[in-house]
Amino acid sequence: MHTESTTPRPISHLVTFAHKSSPDTFSRISPVMAISPRVSVVVPALNEAENLPHVFATLPRWVHEVVLVDGNSVDDTVAVARRLRPGLRVVTQRGRGKGDALAAGFAACTGDIIVMIDADGSTDGREIVRFVAALVAGADYVKGSRFATGGGSDDITFGRRVGNRALSSLVNLLYRTRYTDLCYGYNAFWARHLDVLGPDCTGFEVETLLNIRAAKAGLVVHEVPSHERGRIHGVSNLRTLRDGWRVLRTIFRERFSRAVGLRSEMTRSRLPVTDQGAA
Repeated sequence: MHTESTTPRPISHLVTFAHKSSPDTFSRISPVMAISPRVSVVVPALNEAENLPHVFATLPRWVHEVVLVDGNSVDDTVAVARRLRPGLRVVTQRGRGKGDALAAGFAACTGDIIVMIDADGSTDGREIVRFVAALVAGADYVKGSRFATGGGSDDITFGRRVGNRALSSLVNLLYRTRYTDLCYGYNAFWARHLDVLGPDCTGFEVETLLNIRAAKAGLVVHEVPSHERGRIHGVSNLRTLRDGWRVLRTIFRERFSRAVGLRSEMTRSRLPVTDQGAA
């Protein structure tokens, strides 16, 4: 699935993992056309001008819109993005952190499906069709996994791998899920579920928060394989110990929270000022 086409072909060979099945049971997706729904791609970015040409080159031409959330970059991130993607929607982030950026981006989306990718080149936009195919085939929420068959990573360290596995096991125990890759940010979902998913955190724990809330809301969750690339330019803001602790706190906070389905007002309150600039 690494060859882009202007018109996506029917998908009949992708395999997903349904959390309601046994851990070793995989099911094939029925042939569907991934172009049917309108797809919004949210890209949070902070000083990623050097990486955006690669990232945008991998995005399918048939996506409905690309929403760039700029975290007040001091480089040419916004100018480069507009030059690369005519009709780009730009959101200026009011707060700080990845969670806050995604909340702002989600609120600005107008598509039927929302896909979240990173601006550092680690997530491959050509894989978006896998996520869309799984959603069209019946999933509510689709989780990318580096550890599913066909996935992989060029970037994960031993410490992050061990921590991810431990945190995934904890979530699976507490929430009766079967996630194989809790702390990976390549996810997609139907926009209609934003009220129960809507993130209200600021940092990298946002991926865990979305995964947990999808499970708590009883959404149909599927995993698809994804291959993580290394960051192309710059230095990651991820800090293993700090962000691992924030993930752990989120896991237990959500375990004792019953506020599922009551987040629409909070999500709307985060609506940022948006503009749709031309290249």
